[in-house]
Amino acid sequence: MRARPISRRTVFGRLQDVVDAFVASSPARFAIVIFASLILVFTALFSLPIATSSGKQAPLVDALFTAVSVICVTGLSTVDMATFWSPFGHVLVFLGVEIGGVGVLTVASILGLVISRRLGLRQKLLAAGDANPLRIRKGPIAEGQAIRLGETGNLLRTVAISALVIEAGVAILLFPRMLIQGVPVWDAAWQSVYISAMAFTNTGFLPTSTGLAPYAGDVWFLSVIMLGVVAGAIGFPVIYALSRNLRNPRRWSLHVKLTLITFALLLVMGALAYFVLEFDHAFRGLDGGQRVLQSFFLSSMARSGGFSTIDISQLDGSSLLVTDMLMFIGGGSASTAGGIKVTTLAILFLAAFAEARGRDDMEAYERRIPQDVLRLGVSVVLWGATTVAVSCIVIMMMTDAALDHVLFDVISAFATCGLSTGFTANTTDAAQYVLAATMFFGRIGTVTLAAALAASQHPKLFRQPEERPIVG
Repeated sequence: MRARPISRRTVFGRLQDVVDAFVASSPARFAIVIFASLILVFTALFSLPIATSSGKQAPLVDALFTAVSVICVTGLSTVDMATFWSPFGHVLVFLGVEIGGVGVLTVASILGLVISRRLGLRQKLLAAGDANPLRIRKGPIAEGQAIRLGETGNLLRTVAISALVIEAGVAILLFPRMLIQGVPVWDAAWQSVYISAMAFTNTGFLPTSTGLAPYAGDVWFLSVIMLGVVAGAIGFPVIYALSRNLRNPRRWSLHVKLTLITFALLLVMGALAYFVLEFDHAFRGLDGGQRVLQSFFLSSMARSGGFSTIDISQLDGSSLLVTDMLMFIGGGSASTAGGIKVTTLAILFLAAFAEARGRDDMEAYERRIPQDVLRLGVSVVLWGATTVAVSCIVIMMMTDAALDHVLFDVISAFATCGLSTGFTANTTDAAQYVLAATMFFGRIGTVTLAAALAASQHPKLFRQPEERPIVG
């Protein structure tokens, strides 16, 4: 008797066909579904009595907000993270930020690579979309990609290895300093691993109620945290390029050069701004070395790190505005940081310089940048600004809080930064739900959201007559 061939027309076969068709038709929507599903799962887990230190079920707003903050690697919280959650809850936080930090689609592709020892075309497309938002759009894309499709497998290995190596290195550097501080061995081991994960994923949660107070002036401890935050914020494509051509900058792609230059400039300019603005305010009483250290620490944390050694609400109003701008910009593309990304800012400035010089093309490092990249950059900024504005307006209608504090926490939520003036923890449940939605929109990316909302692209067989409106 001949065996019957296996048919895909089973229940699981039909389900797989539906999933395959959905992923192929819209990777952007698939990304949103994956993120939303993970948030729902972690909300259910945080709602378990075993997840809280009191043994009681967490309120829905706290469970949901924590789940969104964890999966979106934001760092904002409505509760005292160190004391409210049980050891089981802290394990959930740790696992959630690891998944959210490297990207859900990248994690799925890594698992597929480990299981099958190879990547299919669909997995490569998904992972490449995580590395370059231009690939998640239908239609033509720019010819110069940060990561080519054939290199996606190597990129995934770089993501997995770099996350493991960097987090392990940061933990090893923090561990002896904690022992010197008098922390018990096992507690020091857990705290160093926990903080290293929060630094690399740019989340900013801390496992103790004292926070960074015991190390507020420690050069070694704060420098190591800054190193971990910057490593996670520059982006996996940059780490991949540096791992291959560290000693040969001429072979770096334009994306790598723009990211490193813009990131470094913003870091230095932000530190200089804090040094001047807080010299006789938050930094009063500190010596020159400590002022420099705290300025650079605050500048790096404002990019998405989320750690703080000072009370953010006590910053001068001008410093809050500087922090707003740094948070909104964020870190590098395809990184654990949020914001509109430093390359977006670089593209906008290159376009402005080209316009000022009367040139049609944007050029940098002997490369021409296509116009569709500029359109995408403008879209990112407009969607981001719109999200922040709408969230602020809605929250202002719900509360009577000061605009500067509302704006600060909304931008922190959108940019998945985690710094807070204290507004998030003390505001109403309704405002916290709005902040949770802002975190979600900020993490999935404005480009991904816009692509997901667009049902499809309809090709046009004709072009309308051209006319130039007055601008400026």
